[in-house]
This record gives sequence, C-alpha cells and structure tokens, in this order.
Amino acid sequence: MQHVVIFSGAGISAESGLKTFRDSDGLWENYKIAEVATPEAFESNPQLVLEFYNMRRKQVLEAKPNRAHLSILELEKKFKVQVITQNIDDLHERAGSKNVLHLHGEILKARSTNTHLTYPIKGYEIKHGDLCENGHQLRPDVVWFGEHVPNMDKAEKLCEKADILIVIGTSLNVYPAANLIECVANTCKIYLIDPNDVPLWKRKNVIHLKQKAAEGLPLLIKELLEKN
Repeated sequence: MQHVVIFSGAGISAESGLKTFRDSDGLWENYKIAEVATPEAFESNPQLVLEFYNMRRKQVLEAKPNRAHLSILELEKKFKVQVITQNIDDLHERAGSKNVLHLHGEILKARSTNTHLTYPIKGYEIKHGDLCENGHQLRPDVVWFGEHVPNMDKAEKLCEKADILIVIGTSLNVYPAANLIECVANTCKIYLIDPNDVPLWKRKNVIHLKQKAAEGLPLLIKELLEKN
C-alpha cells in the first residue's frame, strides 16, 4: 500500500471560516505577532495572550470541517494516509482522519508552563490564574514564534516514507515546517493545491493545481483512487 502524506496549512482551514494572520482582513490584523504569539509576549502580558487565544479557540469550536477535510477519508480506502498539519485546529480530526500530526500544537489543549504536560480545556477559555495540578499557570498548547517545534523529527521521518506528497493551503513561508518538502525522496510525486503561486524550489516532479482546497483536493483524490 502506498504512503500518502498530506501537508496542510492555513488555507484549508480558511475555507471553514478560520482566518489567518496572513489574510489582509485576517484575525491577526489588529495584533502584532510579537504581542500575542511569542514567549516574550506571554511573559510580559499573559492576560492579552490568553484572551487572544480564547477568541481563536471559540472560533475553532464554531467552525466545521469542509469538503477538503472530509475527502481525505476516501483516500484512506486505498492508501496509507498521514496528515501533517501546521494548523492548530482540530478540523482534520473532526472530519475523521485517523493519523494527524500537529507541528504547531493544538489550540484545544492547555499546557503547563513548568511541566509541559497538556490538559483538555473545558469550554473555550484559559484564564490568568488557571493552574495545572502542580500549581503552575496554564498556557495554550501552541508553538509560538521562536519556540522549538517538537514534532519536526517525527514529521521528517514520515515524509521520508512518502510515495505521494500533497501540499495544500500553505505558503511554505513558515520555517522549519517548510523544510519538510525537502525530506521526501526524489521519486516521490508531489501535488501542490493552492490558487496562488507557491515556490517549491526546483523540484521537477511537482504538479500544481491552482484551486482552493475544498475544490482541488476532492478532485485530486478522485483521480488518485481511479488510478489505483
């Protein structure tokens, strides 16, 4: 059975109504990244950071998986499928995908600032003063700018096994995640689904489908299933 790795970014979640900080009218527009998405921001103004992620978490809970998320289940009928996502939402899981690796954490979980253990969040809020079982402040379980990406090694190993790589909804401008495309074998067939031009360096075996995720991914999956 062939291995398919789906590497997803903000574009797939945007079609479920979740805006990104790269959108001109995006959620992050009124916030500087340095104010809400760095360890230094949390140290200097934890209240602001917690409120920002509470707002994002509420939006995630209200969002629903779209056709792109749901179509991946069809692919699992004939391929061994692994999703690697830069997204911190749970839309892949809610769509039914069984193998999902989050590079940048999961917004629906809280993490202890001291032990780094994670906990499910009741409702959508983490408040200043919410403590882990060992008495330490809880923070969002997300990877902020400047922090180590703990799942990178695992993601690289998964990409090394890929026969097919589908890159969808990512500008490939966020590192180190963008380096994953360099981990696949030269024989790996790469599909890029994005309405915009995305630099994939000088890979010769890239097929670029200039479509949005919810349109392009179901069509590509249908084609792959028919071929196999």
